Amino acid sequence: MGDAVLQLEGVHKSFGTKVVTEVLKGIDLRVERGEFAALVGPSGSGKSTLLNIIGLLDRPTQGRLAVAGEETTALDDAGLTRLRGRALGFVFQFHHLLPGLSACENVMMPLIAARGRTADEMRPRAVALLARVGLAEKAESRPSEMSGGQQQRVAIARALALSPPLVLADEPTGNLDTKTADQIFGVMREFNRELGVAFLIVTHDPRLAARCDRTIDLVDGRIVSDRRQTAT
Repeated sequence: MGDAVLQLEGVHKSFGTKVVTEVLKGIDLRVERGEFAALVGPSGSGKSTLLNIIGLLDRPTQGRLAVAGEETTALDDAGLTRLRGRALGFVFQFHHLLPGLSACENVMMPLIAARGRTADEMRPRAVALLARVGLAEKAESRPSEMSGGQQQRVAIARALALSPPLVLADEPTGNLDTKTADQIFGVMREFNRELGVAFLIVTHDPRLAARCDRTIDLVDGRIVSDRRQTAT
């Protein structure tokens, strides 16, 4: 499947046994390293189902999926978990920070999960990522002591903790005002341009989608449009 950070070939997903509902109907999709793409579509189009499959949280009923060049069909659950931790970062509409931990400790969590223990180099790595998102002074603050936009910046830093080649962002600005949403977009764009991290952003915001390099339209479980544009 080549060197793409993500490639899907003929991916279908159905639910049910007696009554079968086909949600995804033959998805072909390739995302290259360093791309910055938006996935858009109306409610019920299959975006969440597709994101769960790409995120290795669910398996397709039919078709092939490769993440960071690794074919996933033959992987067991443990193999999928290892690949997910190594190759994917996640940013959600609601940041899902652990309230009892500091910003620095939240960013460290993927590192601790990957190693099964803490290590001396983890804290400097977390602090450096927080500095990159403009929150060096908030390293020891807990989520309740930060604004919504600041918490989302911590979530982006956490997603980059293991330097994944692909970040999946599910409505990352959906809970923010326009000004803060623009700031969060700028943070993601900076990581994309400076580090070559690919982003696939699920969004209902046409402003955000128009500022991406590529917009993929999903309707009724099919990609109906895949267009590139001059982004900002």
